[in-house]
Amino acid sequence: MKEFTIGVDLDGVVADYESKLREIAANIMGLDESEFPPATHWSLLESGWPFDDEVHFLEVHKEAVSSHGLFRRLSPIDGASEALWRMSDAGIRVRIITHRLVVNFAHSATVSDTVNWLDDKRIPYRDICFVKDKAEVGASLYVDDSPGNIGALRAAAGEHSVMTFDQLYNRHIPGLRAHNWDDILVKVARETGLEL
Repeated sequence: MKEFTIGVDLDGVVADYESKLREIAANIMGLDESEFPPATHWSLLESGWPFDDEVHFLEVHKEAVSSHGLFRRLSPIDGASEALWRMSDAGIRVRIITHRLVVNFAHSATVSDTVNWLDDKRIPYRDICFVKDKAEVGASLYVDDSPGNIGALRAAAGEHSVMTFDQLYNRHIPGLRAHNWDDILVKVARETGLEL
């Protein structure tokens, strides 16, 4: 069998970005966490988070990464580590594909905290790519939560090569969907013929 590669996004798929950002942003802004409602849109501004505008969000995000260790303090999504180990142990290449380099002058903290978090949370991978255009990075199956990424990946890689990892802000997207990591294992087992 040709090597099967699963291309996995981090935030919203392997790591619970929303909960920790809510906590840290509330602290930075001197607000109560209740003022940061669940993300029902990809844009946290559209979801009702109390940022003045996109620039303000990026400033808070940068401070959260650089001064508060956002990317080393995230909780893992339930089942992610176990499922990825089962795939890795079966010979599947786990490729982390993330676009975390979104603000200038926070790259060092972003990359080092990401790698340290992956080790600390026992997330296996053979490759890690920090890239905006995820279709440039090959994978047999992509798993992502971002509506924009899912659309671009499906246009480039095909409808059946991209799984939407279920979140409130992507429920409008039709097609292949994972509600949890067990759903991903079922899809990969079906594609590869492996017992996972």
